[in-house]
Amino acid sequence: MTRQTTTSEDEHADERLTAWGTFLRAHARITRVLEHELQSEQDLSLADYDVLYQLAAADGCRLRMSDLAERLVLSRSGATRLVDRLESDGLVQRTSCATDRRGLWAHLTDAGLARLRDAAPTHLRGVCEHFLDRIPSRELERLQRTLERVAED
Repeated sequence: MTRQTTTSEDEHADERLTAWGTFLRAHARITRVLEHELQSEQDLSLADYDVLYQLAAADGCRLRMSDLAERLVLSRSGATRLVDRLESDGLVQRTSCATDRRGLWAHLTDAGLARLRDAAPTHLRGVCEHFLDRIPSRELERLQRTLERVAED
């Protein structure tokens, strides 16, 4: 026996899916624009910027590779490929973990911190122009509270 939904239930589901689709389109557009701006103005990918930012924000400017991958929402192999490239550019250094021979730390180098500082104005300008400045402050507060509920584990 199947349950039939009422028209109001169908409309509610459609509204929710419309909100979801709008969120996905907004995220994709903003990410694309921020990527383009960082690449063209700073010769830095958004993913590379995120690695440098995550390391700069971490205690001692270092993270275990597994923790970095989690913060980047990447697989360990994906994070490793990013760090490989940044390490070859001298922006990140990997070191062994003293307490776990299999574990590795990613450290932000002085050159990496300088690169982040150079790129930050471009990124922050883009975040403001393409996201923050388009949302009235009262709506931004509500959006933050809503997204915090979604982001909680």
